[in-house]
Amino acid sequence: MGLEEDIITAWVKLTGALKNTRITQGMIYNEAIVMNLVYNRYAEDGEGLVSFKEIVERTHMLKSLVNRTIDSLVQKGCLEKIDGKDKRTTYVRAKNFDVFMEEHKKTLSLVKCIVDTIGEEDARAFIRLADKIAALDPLNTAEE
Repeated sequence: MGLEEDIITAWVKLTGALKNTRITQGMIYNEAIVMNLVYNRYAEDGEGLVSFKEIVERTHMLKSLVNRTIDSLVQKGCLEKIDGKDKRTTYVRAKNFDVFMEEHKKTLSLVKCIVDTIGEEDARAFIRLADKIAALDPLNTAEE
């Protein structure tokens, strides 16, 4: 096998292992991803206002999937929608982080186990590599 095949095999093993840990049990995975963006923004600025457009750009989810995910989170009382100044922009803001924080604690526990296994230096290298891969233009402009 070539390097490219080895990378695909490693990628499949990693994503399979993460999926099988059931990283999010109390929330749908996409809901947890959106809530994580809102949570991180809230930690940065104390308000946590995130536009639909930013969520689409940062998650690479289809607009329709982002809309369904946000609608679900609004129904669950986790988010609220806020209209922008020009009515073309809609934002979301956290209404309740309780369900997300339960899931986030589990995720942090899993990540701690990973760091304990691979060490801090390899964990930081993983972050650098994941950021480089995520920034690749072909990944960001692929047909959805």
